[in-house]
Amino acid sequence: MTTSGETLSVKIVYADCFSGISGDMFLAALIDIGLDANFLRHELNKLAIGPFDLSITSTHRSGIKASAIDIKAGAGQQFRNLDAILDILHNSGLAPVIVERASAVFTTLAAAEAKVHGLPVEQIHFHEIGAIDTIIDIVGVVIGLHALGIEQLISSPLPCGHGFIECAHGRLPLPAPAVCALLTGVPVYGVNETQELVTPTGAALLTALAKGFGPIPNMNIEMTGYGAGTHLLTSNQPNVLRLIIGNISEAIQTVEIIETHLDDWNSEGFPYLCELLLAQGALDVSLTPLLMKKGRPGQLLRVICSPTQGLGLKQTILSETTAIGLRFHTESRMVLPREQIEVDTPWGKIMAKKVQTPAGPVVYPEYEACKQVALSMHVPLQQVYREVSMTEDKRQKKFRKTVP
Repeated sequence: MTTSGETLSVKIVYADCFSGISGDMFLAALIDIGLDANFLRHELNKLAIGPFDLSITSTHRSGIKASAIDIKAGAGQQFRNLDAILDILHNSGLAPVIVERASAVFTTLAAAEAKVHGLPVEQIHFHEIGAIDTIIDIVGVVIGLHALGIEQLISSPLPCGHGFIECAHGRLPLPAPAVCALLTGVPVYGVNETQELVTPTGAALLTALAKGFGPIPNMNIEMTGYGAGTHLLTSNQPNVLRLIIGNISEAIQTVEIIETHLDDWNSEGFPYLCELLLAQGALDVSLTPLLMKKGRPGQLLRVICSPTQGLGLKQTILSETTAIGLRFHTESRMVLPREQIEVDTPWGKIMAKKVQTPAGPVVYPEYEACKQVALSMHVPLQQVYREVSMTEDKRQKKFRKTVP
């Protein structure tokens, strides 16, 4: 039997983007919060991208101490397409998890640029910011998150300025078209700034790596770091990205409850809606019969989710049902530690869930796994359930006897 246990707390970083986000601000904030600069340079040198200089300085923005980085490339800088960058990553010798996450960010960025320019992804070159800058910012951030042991990234809603910016393609409106493409479905708000607050690299890092967007979650703060941007904002607010690292307890959680009453919706669509919502991160979905005004039969749709997942789930409910309004609020919930396990049975390994209750561990067979066995082996479902529970119980008793 193999297990993959879950911890009682999760180490997270909250990206507080009150002045926006760029790749260099993100990387500088990670350095400010404790990422070792020498380790970072050592890892980045595994990339075959030619000579570069990564300069790290300490600065102040509105009295706040922050770190800043400056990247200078050697002569003969190349502007690479997605395939070339992915080849560099896969031949770098970096840890597979870093290669996988960095590849996801570059793919996300290239897809957005391709959509904006109406070109195939393979024809997109990362030249707006400079190939070396883009690669170092993205790979450096992924290296930093991994080195600091960050398990989840959550971001605040993102501010968007107005006006225009000059780039390789000419004069473009703000937010930049690629940023708008990247931030589809992400909460944003407008501010009276004529600077580019969210860059394509910053947007790609968040949309590819963040678990969700919303207010700062309930957490125990461990440390805070600031990464400085290069522009001075007209509002005189500090142009920094704040990263807050802390722990979220898995035992006590804050969840959002989304509800709506439906009296004219065909509930045959509920299984489909349920699958959509769960795939988007909903923790639970239920549909309860009720009697509504004027004696009409109706249903109460209730969705439980993390507050950072709420916006997308609400949009799905409003799109897939006849609801014209939703109610939502936050609550606290307590959950028991649990882990996914595989139990050896006469029909092979079957997935189950082991839950640590105050009275001791309890194993709950996974319905879908047991259903597949029952159908393929032509045995009663309850027989499969009993076998999983009995096998695990025998294993636990044998284990207790062997422990001195």
